[in-house]
Amino acid sequence: MTSAPKTPTPRRIAVIDIGKTNVKLVVVDTATCDEIWVRTVPNTIRRDGPYPHADVAKIEAFLVDALADAAAAVGIDAVSITTHGATGALIGPEGLVLPVLDYEHDGPDALDAEYGPVRPAFAESFSPRLPGGLNLGAQLFWQARLFSQAFARATHFVTYPQYWAWRLTGVAATEPTSLGCHTDLWAPGARRFSSLVERMDWGRLMAPVRSAFDVLGTVRPDLADRIGLGPAVPVACGLHDSNASLLPYIQGSTEPRTILSTGTWIIAFAVGGALDRLDAGRDMLANVDAYGRPVPSARFMGGREFDHLTGRVPVEPDPATVASVLARNILALPGFAHGSGPFPDAIGAWSPDPDSLSAAERTAAATLYAALMTVTCLDLLGAAGPIFVEGPFARNALYGAALAQLTGRPVQASAHRTGTSGGAARLFASNGASDTSGREPTAGAAALGPTFDAYAARWRREAVSH
Repeated sequence: MTSAPKTPTPRRIAVIDIGKTNVKLVVVDTATCDEIWVRTVPNTIRRDGPYPHADVAKIEAFLVDALADAAAAVGIDAVSITTHGATGALIGPEGLVLPVLDYEHDGPDALDAEYGPVRPAFAESFSPRLPGGLNLGAQLFWQARLFSQAFARATHFVTYPQYWAWRLTGVAATEPTSLGCHTDLWAPGARRFSSLVERMDWGRLMAPVRSAFDVLGTVRPDLADRIGLGPAVPVACGLHDSNASLLPYIQGSTEPRTILSTGTWIIAFAVGGALDRLDAGRDMLANVDAYGRPVPSARFMGGREFDHLTGRVPVEPDPATVASVLARNILALPGFAHGSGPFPDAIGAWSPDPDSLSAAERTAAATLYAALMTVTCLDLLGAAGPIFVEGPFARNALYGAALAQLTGRPVQASAHRTGTSGGAARLFASNGASDTSGREPTAGAAALGPTFDAYAARWRREAVSH
């Protein structure tokens, strides 16, 4: 599971990047690390059928069209894949035997009393019990019970990046970064399937475990013809999206550092941290990196909460607005995504009434909330070293400035638009060198200072008491 990237390096990597919010096709030029072609579409959930599920037909139609247009516009030499976690697919000879469950569906919670006794201990899986389908093992348990006839027709279970690799190549696989994403299915310390898989007799379903770096095959000839690709375009096995963001920072380096993968979720990776600090009750877990190694992690739904707090219409605050928010103690208190994050049982609240605030004031408070929640995660992890921000929050200068002041550590924000896509393209990179290039956030820092220290102290007190 730790095979080296293949050489020579293909020049133009088409990255299929399926996030919880958006689906993207990004072509990365490996010579310059630039994203030279991008197309995006919202990732919608279908509400028909037996339960809410991914619209894989819509995604596939988008990807085929986008691949064809990208091939014509800039050329494609290889395909890599990255997707959100907590998702997998049961497939048979005819394709999917059940729809790909939306992990936010609460159906699996109905079997909590039955599932609890069979899931592995936290010390084995480093996977906390999470609501809905966020534990992939709970999804499978629920599907096996409620849809037993369809479940019995499955010949393979594949993790979500590998579902798309299978659609492209016909080769079924699973992979450690997705198996290690709070699934209950993986034992990170032992680097094997957990006792749950044996207990439920699911081993017969689990597709072979392959390295993220492995080339599973080439694009099927019929599909290559439709897209306009060459005869032997290789497809990497692929990996979980947050681990794609992590990869550029761990290739060729063993130094302690903190990487923040931001998007719908903000996930903090404490590279070089200790697993014994993990607290299952505060949404802390061990992720598994592209080399199969456990990485202490903590997370919260930062992007989802930011959208909620700003009403999806953020307005960048100027320094005067930030100063006013600090002076007036305009606080957003956890949590606005119940059941996840370091305060999973807290009910989110504003002080004062958010309807009395301007859009810029709400955006400033939402940004400071995200920074304070992030630092809560870092403190719990005992994270060390410089902080690197990937994803949408890398473009939020106030977030970076708040992190720097709260931690007293250097903060660098990625200059790339899509950290997950650039990381996934590195599955084909041959040099194996780490990339810590970025820019230190400075805009907005002048609006902080001692007032922010007092604001942060008040937030911490009220976060645990409100």
